[in-house]
Order: sequence, then C-alpha cells, then structure tokens
Amino acid sequence: MARCSQIPIMSPVMQADKWWGKFRQKASFQHGWRILGIAFVLALLQPSPALVTFGSPQAVVTTTPVLGVHTRMTDEVEEWKIQRTLQMVRQMGASWVVEFFPWAYYQSEDGSIAWEHPDLVIGHARANGLKVIARLGYTPDWARPPDTPLTYLDQSAYDDFAAFAALFAERYKDSVDYIIIGNEPNLSFEWGYRQTGPQDYVELLATVYPAVKQANPDVVVLAGALAPTIEPEGSPWATNDLVYLQGMYDAGAAEFFDGLAAHAYGLTFPADAEPGPEILNFRRIELVRQIMVENGDTATPIYVTETGWNDHPRWTMAVKPGQRIQYTIDALEYAQKNWPFVETLAVWAFRYPAPTRSYPDNFTLVTPEFIAKPIYDALKAYSGN
Repeated sequence: MARCSQIPIMSPVMQADKWWGKFRQKASFQHGWRILGIAFVLALLQPSPALVTFGSPQAVVTTTPVLGVHTRMTDEVEEWKIQRTLQMVRQMGASWVVEFFPWAYYQSEDGSIAWEHPDLVIGHARANGLKVIARLGYTPDWARPPDTPLTYLDQSAYDDFAAFAALFAERYKDSVDYIIIGNEPNLSFEWGYRQTGPQDYVELLATVYPAVKQANPDVVVLAGALAPTIEPEGSPWATNDLVYLQGMYDAGAAEFFDGLAAHAYGLTFPADAEPGPEILNFRRIELVRQIMVENGDTATPIYVTETGWNDHPRWTMAVKPGQRIQYTIDALEYAQKNWPFVETLAVWAFRYPAPTRSYPDNFTLVTPEFIAKPIYDALKAYSGN
C-alpha cells in the first residue's frame, strides 16, 4: 500500500494571515512606486527658482534727503530678501543705508576673502540708487588672542584690519563712498570688554585712514560712531561720549577722519527736548557738535548712523506708537532746519532677518515678513511717496 505524502493543513486564520501578508507586501510596493511617481511629476511641475538680478538702476524719490536707515542684512542669507529690503528702503524715500560688514565673516587666515555677500548687498543698494555707509568691524579669531570676543581688536591686528579696509575701499570704490571704522568704541562691550580710552582708538584711525585713502582717495572715512552715555568717570563699562570725543582731539584724531559718526536716541524725550550734559536725548548731537567747534573742526560733518524711538509696550525707555511716529518726523524736520552740519539721520533699524522676541523688535520699521509698520507708511508719506 502506497504511503500518502503528508500535506500540512492550515487553519482558516493562518490562511487569512498569509493572504493578508502578501497583500500588504504588494500594496506597500505599489504604494511606494505611486509616491515616487507623484514626486517625479511634482518635480517636473515645480518652477525653476526665480533668478534674482540687480535690475535696471532706480533713483530715490524723496522730499527728505536727510532720511536714512540702518539695515541689518549681515545675517540675511536669501538674495531676494536683500533685494526686497533695499527696494522698500527706496520706496520709503530714504536715500541712505548704513550696513555692517564684519571683517571676521569674510577673511580667512590665508588672506582669502569671501566677497559674495557684500557684493550682493552693495550691488542691490547701488541698483536702488542708495548711498551706502559701510561699517567695518569684528575681528577674526586668527587676528585676536584666544578666548576673546569678536569685538576685541588690539594693536597687534591694526595693520591686518587696515589692509582689509583698504581692500574693501578698493573693491567698492564705485559704489561705497563712506566707511566707518569700528562702532561705539567708547563702550567696553564694543572694545572687547576692556576699559576703553580714546588714545587706542585714535591709533587705530591713524593706521587705517592712510591705508584706506591710498586705496580710494575719494572715500569718506568716518570715526565713531560714538554711543551716547552718561557713565561717570572711571566706569568699567563706558566712557562718556563727550569726554571721549575731547580725548580723541587731544590725541590728534582730527587729521584721521573726514566725518564723525554718532548715535542719537530720543528715549522718552520728544525730538525738540533741550539737551544737557547729564541727559540722553536726540539733541545731544548739539553737544557733540559744540566740542567739534571748540576744537576748530567746523568743516567736518556729522553722520547720525543710528537714531530713533522705541514703542515696546513694556520697555521703560519706550514711547507710545503714535509718539514714536511724531517724534521721528519732528526729528527729521528739526535736523533739516537747525543742523546744516548733519548729512543724514539713519533710523535704527529698518528690518531684522528674524525677530528677537524682545524690545529691540520695536525699533524696526518693517517686520521680518516684510509687513510695513505704521511708522514706515508715515515716513513714506512724509517723504512724498
């Protein structure tokens, strides 16, 4: 009798499970191909990235030629945002932009310089008919002692900084007419957390000025910009700007700058509030000018590279939004009538690439998303646009 072969018998549950497994495997395989197919079609339908170009040259239309803004495109990585920022500056009727170009961001220890980002900013500014005041600062790690901040610049690196500034002046001789050497040197924070004295800064000017002038004799070299402060003598944090400026003249600074950059914030005071040595307000610039006159420096103009009011609802140094608008317009009117020695008032700040989520956001005229604030519209209307 022949033996029958043994065939395993599966229960209905086992059969169903086996069938379901094969179905899932097949469905998963088909689903994967379906996703790939959809992705391929979407890729074909996706438009090519928009080509951003400088475009045809534009001109600023304004009834307020003194109006400027301090932009903050240092950390802006998308070209269209750089372009849009500067277009909105022009459309508002501002003729001037102050922008920070950090030495530390561009030059490596081997001397090579990454010019791509400055090229974009300056190229778009020029295309929009804007005057550029380029602020140079920040020290690369290879040019400063270990464990020191970006703002630390000592005499050992003065020549290196001068060489970079000269290359910058040479490269942009047709599009940048103004260069600021450093920023707020009378503040410890901006001087590498060291006690700051005017003699050190004057030595920096004496090193940088001739190098820049040799590269571009027509560029206007600005000293400063001095930060308004009423810190007492001997403070480890800052030196009074009036005291510091006199110290600069005493150290022979006059021959090493063509214009003085200064900052003038209104804080809680209206634009026409009387100035005083112990008061920080918009008209403190008049006290700065007085020192220049007393030192026989009447021909040198002032460039206010930061000014404005803040309307944060909880900052003690802020004003109401309506006051901010009115004080800013009043400041422009006051400067144009009473300060022939002032070339520009640059409002801090036009726009940040990203929100700070604190009171500095309430200094801006435009949001990171390019939404114009009421003060932008008011300045645009005031400038005839």
